[in-house]
Amino acid sequence: MALLQIEQLHKTFGAVAATDNLSLQIKHGELHALIGPNGAGKTTLISLLSGSLQPDSGLIQFDGRNLLQVPEAIRPRLGLVRSFQITSIFPEFSALENVTLVLQSQQGHSFRFWKVARNDFELRSKATEYLKQVGLDQESEIPAYALAHGQQRQLELAMALALEPKLLLLDEPMAGMGPEESLKVVELLQQLKGKITMLLIEHDMDAVFSVADRVSVLVYGHVIATGAPSEIRENTEVCSAYLGEHEIPVAN
Repeated sequence: MALLQIEQLHKTFGAVAATDNLSLQIKHGELHALIGPNGAGKTTLISLLSGSLQPDSGLIQFDGRNLLQVPEAIRPRLGLVRSFQITSIFPEFSALENVTLVLQSQQGHSFRFWKVARNDFELRSKATEYLKQVGLDQESEIPAYALAHGQQRQLELAMALALEPKLLLLDEPMAGMGPEESLKVVELLQQLKGKITMLLIEHDMDAVFSVADRVSVLVYGHVIATGAPSEIRENTEVCSAYLGEHEIPVAN
């Protein structure tokens, strides 16, 4: 059984169909990339999965459960975690405190929740491990606002990983990054492959074709092709609809 099963998902905004009877399957453990031109419905799909939008019709099944019956606030507890297209952090707190607060929130509503996070050794140790995982352990005491843009995106990813996702929704994690910063994220995604199931939306085709197990191409709200990167690269319909606008990465 797939971890995520989407069937005939339909969402309109006025006369525009953002998702047009969209069907998609994400397998356990895979890194599945979703690509397509601007306005194809990629971010709308992520919003439907995270619960910030509700579909007009269709089915979303996550880990054997009807996701449409689950409120947005509950979905991260089920293991469905979104990393936003726009960095979402606590700017005045240090990198370590940002991750520690996420870990603390996972403990639920108890008196322990109100403890000062910076004094909780156990949580700080766990937070340090997540920062190390994304390559930010040396910047742990730096306020988030003082981090470079790429480092802020790495911090946001550490915060998402602290929620222990079963499926991580990555909405353009390399947006606004330079080549060196993007390379670090690619290396991190490669390290996470097989450990966490991921759905990646990204415009950097070099990154997509180097890390994805499978790629789906979204055009006008529906998937026109799904397959291994090599299959997508050679698909004439995909090249005509989307990849023709980009320099197609050469297979290694």
